[in-house]
Amino acid sequence: MASKRESNFINMVVTLFLVSAIAALALGGVYTVTKEPIALAKKKKLEAAIKTVLPDFDTLQAEKVALGDGEDSLIFYTASKNKEIIGTAIKTYTMNGFSGKIEIMVGFLQDGTINNTAVIAHKETPGLGDKMDIKKSNFPIQFKGKNPNAYKLNVKKDKGDVDAITAATITSRAFCDAVERAYDAYEKEKRK
Repeated sequence: MASKRESNFINMVVTLFLVSAIAALALGGVYTVTKEPIALAKKKKLEAAIKTVLPDFDTLQAEKVALGDGEDSLIFYTASKNKEIIGTAIKTYTMNGFSGKIEIMVGFLQDGTINNTAVIAHKETPGLGDKMDIKKSNFPIQFKGKNPNAYKLNVKKDKGDVDAITAATITSRAFCDAVERAYDAYEKEKRK
């Protein structure tokens, strides 16, 4: 029969070290195994979002655009068909979501009209804030075909034109903020 180890400081430190080392190795192994599939899934989701928000295209050019003096930037995906620019998808975000950061893709036609929107990532409350996704509700449809020059990107509660998601006004405001951020950047780049 195995003898019981004496309970002293050195034995406790050694045991704690071994448990920590095994946990770290397991965690590192799981990270290594899942890193590539997660990156691939994110890439596919981004590609699907671009295809959702733009008309059919044959060429796509990506460009990172700074939003001012800080490190803040958005990614513009300019789409062309038969060498003619047909629209721009902008990966935008807001930090004003109920649960923090919301990332969306907004597609603009050449005249600044919103072609479509797609949610890329969020941590909003299931059953409430997650209704900003087209798979969960019709909320994003109200942006389709609207030009932010004439369509106020605020919820009606804030004297805008957007119908908020029931019980998720903060998320609705955040979605509008992200779309407006994209539109402002699009207009600024167009004037250059």
